[in-house]
Amino acid sequence: MAPIDPHSFTDSTHPVTTHIALSLYLDFPSSTIHATALLSLSTPHTGPLSLDTRSLTIHSVLDPQSQAPIPFSLSSDQDPIRGRHLTLSLSNHSSFLVVYSTSPSSSALQWLSPPQTFNKTLPFVYTQCQSIHARSVFPCQDTPAARVTYTCLLNVPSSLSAVMSARHVTRRSPSESSPSHAPPPPHATWGAEGRAVEEFVMDQPIPTYLFAFAVGELGFREVGPRTRVYAEAAGPVLDEAAREFAGTEEMVQQGERLFGPYDWERFDLLVLPPSFPYGGMENPRMVFLTPTVIKGDASGAQVVAHELAHSWTGNLITNKTNDHFWLNEGFTTYAERRIVEAVQGEDRAALNIGIGWKGLNEEMERFKDNMEFTKLKTNQEGVDPDDVYSQVPYEKGFQFLWRIERQIGRPAFDEFLKKYINTFKFKSIDTETFLDFLKANVPGIEKDIDLELWTEGTGIPPDAYEPVSNIYTKIVSLANEFKLGRMPREDEVADWQGQEWELYLENLPKAVEASQILALDERYRLSESKDYEVKVAFLQLAISAKCRDYYGEVEKTLKSVGRMKYLRPLYTALVQGTGKEEEKILAKRVFAEARDCYHPIAQGVVESIFAKHL
Repeated sequence: MAPIDPHSFTDSTHPVTTHIALSLYLDFPSSTIHATALLSLSTPHTGPLSLDTRSLTIHSVLDPQSQAPIPFSLSSDQDPIRGRHLTLSLSNHSSFLVVYSTSPSSSALQWLSPPQTFNKTLPFVYTQCQSIHARSVFPCQDTPAARVTYTCLLNVPSSLSAVMSARHVTRRSPSESSPSHAPPPPHATWGAEGRAVEEFVMDQPIPTYLFAFAVGELGFREVGPRTRVYAEAAGPVLDEAAREFAGTEEMVQQGERLFGPYDWERFDLLVLPPSFPYGGMENPRMVFLTPTVIKGDASGAQVVAHELAHSWTGNLITNKTNDHFWLNEGFTTYAERRIVEAVQGEDRAALNIGIGWKGLNEEMERFKDNMEFTKLKTNQEGVDPDDVYSQVPYEKGFQFLWRIERQIGRPAFDEFLKKYINTFKFKSIDTETFLDFLKANVPGIEKDIDLELWTEGTGIPPDAYEPVSNIYTKIVSLANEFKLGRMPREDEVADWQGQEWELYLENLPKAVEASQILALDERYRLSESKDYEVKVAFLQLAISAKCRDYYGEVEKTLKSVGRMKYLRPLYTALVQGTGKEEEKILAKRVFAEARDCYHPIAQGVVESIFAKHL
């Protein structure tokens, strides 16, 4: 085999898939999907062809024209990271049909029972395919090195509706045939009463990790000429989200001004149930968001700015493998802060950079025993990308691009960015390709900036840059004064929003007395904050001070959200270190009770924290 990606069985000597037609029958009672996938190759192929799968049952592989069976084998053992290797034996085939079913343990899918939804009456399901989970929804070359277009028929209960990272074509009765699609799976009652078919098309080639759908009782609000906000129709979330994201169109326009035309036609947003494991996921045309970004002060729009920026960096230009993840996230973090600066002002952008700078320094501590993952260009052979997911590709990547901007000036860097996006759009590239392009377009840059140190060196380079702004400096100095026993006065924090408090709390010393925690909370009620960034930063301090008054709030938080940004630090704070028997018992009990409410990716992350520390 000649693998092209440490996380995939895809063989570089085989042709790539260019189009996938899917017919998916969603069976809520069994938490499975019965499906067919018609895969088309770039060229006809004879011989073995490798595909990635995880937790799939393959019923048959057929020639789409003759319906003759195509021989296949599925590796008997499951690779803990890559899943199961599906090998087909092709004879001059340019396409083939796979008939298969998912399993309830699919790592991409979270099936929510009615009690886990807002309205408590109808079920909900959604996907999270990044980094390497599309293979648990359909067999594919699950590497960002291979880009595909796709069509999808979703057969769902007629009481529910569907959205996808694709253009919605129509909703119709299952009895109407669709010759251009994969045939209905034989293991499902496709034409049953009480079902509807939603049809979607994605005409632009995307990496498989951007495949996404959600099905539930969905409503929407129009918030701009190319933006709807979707959420569960019940409850207050829909109206709150519409208010929070009312300024989305202005951000799209700023993005276009900075990076060129928006190529995906629509920019819709879906606010998912609280179990969604990320802040946002940049699925094209339909960004997925956690409800924790709805804060009531429009600061949640910064997460939208980040996912919007991916429309250029990540979705248009994609990292070839996860070893080069900084090409997605470093560029997007830079682009997000440019959009925030243009829409919300320099102070907001500086706060955003300051929080990121603190986060980057904390990751250096996290990875002190494994500095490989403090590099921009990493070696992830034998490593699960979910286990080493961190702020490094975001914040060190941002710092690298910011360093280049400072060297050549913003106008020149803006021109470079536009040219970069135009040159590589709809392509997947690696770090070397970027560096070659940089050196060709900014002659002599390697004399001014140590490009090798930045991309292949560990730690934070000496020419990285802590942000400078009045508000940032004021907050950090107030945090330093806390060490001397001085709490900020009410007039000093009167105009603070969540981000100011987040930066303040993150800069407080980790060793704080329980009495100081109680006094701070008595004055400012941080443990009751509606802003989870503030609440979780405060609760981390409370745990490290063994301030048991707040363990009830810690438990409540861990049971009410599934966003890994909050689960990871809270569970780690509870179980890391010595003399924490009570905290470890609490962590294990809470996880046992909350586990079924977390997405499978989040379950795995908490389990790996326990494996390391318990």
